[in-house]
Amino acid sequence: MILSNKDLDSFELDVVMVDGSFDPLHDGHIEYFRQASMLGLPVLCNVAPDAWTEKKHRVLLPIPQRAVVLDAIRFISFVLAEEISTAESLRRIRPKIYAKGGDWLMRGGVPAEEIEVCELHNIEIVYLDTKLNSSSDLLTKYTEETA
Repeated sequence: MILSNKDLDSFELDVVMVDGSFDPLHDGHIEYFRQASMLGLPVLCNVAPDAWTEKKHRVLLPIPQRAVVLDAIRFISFVLAEEISTAESLRRIRPKIYAKGGDWLMRGGVPAEEIEVCELHNIEIVYLDTKLNSSSDLLTKYTEETA
């Protein structure tokens, strides 16, 4: 189910929140969703805004199209594809668990603002061992091979 910003005003379901750009979507993302679903709660996928994705690379699929693709994945119960920050999504959704890929530990963990929101709302941060691929690496390899 694709949620809108308006839906969040009445959202009261305990969920595991995952987030990212998912552009392009790859096998590592599917493993991330699979492992998040094994935490025992419905999975809400927060899709990064196009503006965030553009900081990494040119957007391949705009956020509305990514939401449709993500909504078709069996491990995901809800998709939020709004132009709001992850910290704002955490504030509004207040998931039981905020699941991130283990690669975030190598980067020093989630950003401080997200940690503060999680601490304030008693949201557990869980790092999953899911680093199987990288959208940025895939795009770099593709660009080099087609140049």
